[in-house]
Amino acid sequence: MKRSLILFLASLAILFCQAQSVLKFNKNGEFKIVQFTDVHFKYSNPASDAALKRINEVLEAERPDLVVLTGDIVYAAPADTAMRTVLSCVSSHKIPFVVTFGNHDNEQGKTRGELYDVIRSMPYNIQPDRGTLESPDYLLFVKSNDGKKDAALLYCFDSHSYSKLQDVKGYDWLTFDQVNWYRHQSALCKEKNGGRTLPALAFFHIPLPEYNEATSDEDAILLGTRMEKACAPVLNSGMFTAMKESGDVMATFVGHDHDNDYSVMWKGILLAYGRFTGGNTEYNHLPNGARVIVLKENARSFVTWIRQKGGEVVNKSVYPDSYTKDDWRKRPLVTE
Repeated sequence: MKRSLILFLASLAILFCQAQSVLKFNKNGEFKIVQFTDVHFKYSNPASDAALKRINEVLEAERPDLVVLTGDIVYAAPADTAMRTVLSCVSSHKIPFVVTFGNHDNEQGKTRGELYDVIRSMPYNIQPDRGTLESPDYLLFVKSNDGKKDAALLYCFDSHSYSKLQDVKGYDWLTFDQVNWYRHQSALCKEKNGGRTLPALAFFHIPLPEYNEATSDEDAILLGTRMEKACAPVLNSGMFTAMKESGDVMATFVGHDHDNDYSVMWKGILLAYGRFTGGNTEYNHLPNGARVIVLKENARSFVTWIRQKGGEVVNKSVYPDSYTKDDWRKRPLVTE
């Protein structure tokens, strides 16, 4: 009876946290997000202690309004215990958070559905119930500072794992159903907003093929570190095109490739990586850390940077200004 009461009270606490976690811009017109990615946590492995230390360090320094974990959170069984350990570290800071899956999360003895339910059971998680789906895509709304209207959108996608076609190797791609879901959500939000698109960001694990297109173009402006080719799907299902046509998404944020933390402008959309957050349980050649994003209310603009080990801040930039080339022909004439 006592155990039942404890579980009931815990459930009420979780529901209270979820109900109270309305995302909105602060009085200064800012909304801060911290992205952790590729924690690759192994329960009871001392190498993973560095990941928890970095999560605590970043959250204490940044105090964001939202935390987004973009996949490959757990890297060894027991997956449910590992997931709870990482998310307990995050939820101890009493900050709303959401998770998207990577390609390794469901390789540790638990399905995506089972892990999704674990995630939902944690205090301060605000992603929706999955219903009958294994791992749904979902949309988060950021309210204006007065809480009266939607002011920004955050799309969270499951980028799956590996190709399901025998004659196509490599990683899976966002499906046509997902592209259609995105188009529908974007159109609904535009209609609700009087025909004007709301500024949006998108979060998922595996980079789009356009990451490689952008980095192969000498005219594309790239900031940060690129030490490996983007391990993107070899087939392109058109999500980038849908985002470009819909006009709301300013930037996408992914993980997956541990030695990349760059952001590159491509056709007006910023294609960005987070910073590898894990310990030495997988390859990495950069100090572990996180990406920080600060949205600006009533503007298609944001500031972003990497906070790494020791609290050092690197690669600070402003979208879109830092990624726009200066037209020398429009400069004032300089005379002697």
